[in-house]
Amino acid sequence: MNPNDATATISTADEHMQKAIDHLENELRVIRAGRANPAILSGVMVDYYGTMTPLSQVSSVGTPDARTIVVQPWEKNMINPIEKAIMAANLGFNPQNNGESIRIMVPPLTEERRKELVKQVKHVGETARMSIRNARRDAIEEVKRLQKNGLPEDAAKDAEAKIQKITDSFNKKVDELLDKKEKEILTV
Repeated sequence: MNPNDATATISTADEHMQKAIDHLENELRVIRAGRANPAILSGVMVDYYGTMTPLSQVSSVGTPDARTIVVQPWEKNMINPIEKAIMAANLGFNPQNNGESIRIMVPPLTEERRKELVKQVKHVGETARMSIRNARRDAIEEVKRLQKNGLPEDAAKDAEAKIQKITDSFNKKVDELLDKKEKEILTV
C-alpha cells in the first residue's frame, strides 16, 4: 500500500476543514454587529427586469459613517425595486429613498438583541465545528480502510496524528473567529 494514499486523505480532510472555516467567515460577515457594514446586504436579491440579481450587481453599496449604509443604483429606475428588496429581506432596516439613492440608518443594538446575536454566532460556530469533526471522522475511517488494505501501521498512526493536529488547528481558528465576532457584537 502506498503511503501517498494517506497523504491524499490528509489533504482532503484539510480541504474540507478549510471549507468549513470559509463558510463560517461568510456567515459571521452577514451577522451585524451594530455598525454599518455593506456585507449586511450581501444576501439581498433584487428583481432586475425579471431576474433575481444580487444587490451588489445593480448598485454600489457604501458606508459614509458608522451608522449609515448608502445604496447607489446604477440605473435610476432600479431605486424602487432595490428598496422593495431591502424591505423584503427582513433585516430590520427602514430604507429611505431620496430619488437618487437609498440611505439606511443602522440602529444601535439593544442588549437583548446583542445576546441573541451572540447565540446566533455560537450556533454558526458549532455548525463549523461539526463540519470539522465530520471531516476528521471521514479521514480517520479512510486511514483505517487503507490500513486494512496494507498501509503499514506506523504510517497509519502518523496519518491519524497529522489529521488530529490539523483538526486542532482548525478548531482553534473557529474559536478565534467566534471570540472576535462576540467582542465586536458586545462592544457598544
